[in-house]
Amino acid sequence: MRRALAVVVLTCVLGIITWVYTPTALALTQIKLSDLAYQDCPEELAQGAVTSGTTRTANCFIVTGKAINNSGKPVYDADIFGRIYDANNDSVMQNRTRLGLIAEIPPGVSDFQMRISVPANQPLPLQLKQFKAAGFSAQVRR
Repeated sequence: MRRALAVVVLTCVLGIITWVYTPTALALTQIKLSDLAYQDCPEELAQGAVTSGTTRTANCFIVTGKAINNSGKPVYDADIFGRIYDANNDSVMQNRTRLGLIAEIPPGVSDFQMRISVPANQPLPLQLKQFKAAGFSAQVRR
């Protein structure tokens, strides 16, 4: 009898604590990306290689655009997803849709940029498709 009463009391105490103190949820916030473009990297960033067993030469590009945060709150650690194709509609980043990260996106419209390396043998122009981002209401990576 005493044991059952102790279990009931402990359950009630834990229930009250959980009801009073609930940690902030880190909800995933969707971010629309628009006005996508790319340009050659500045010379100091242009050094790089694409490796797949052997080292091959690569072209460096900076992808730019606008990030639209309609949540009314800052968004942190937003992963950028999208597809990049060359002039022949061949994938530049095979088996990879996560392309980069935006550390912080304030409410409203803001600029973003990320660096990509593309094998030198893939013909230009590049095609940037299905770009979007998703991040959190608080920082998750420290």
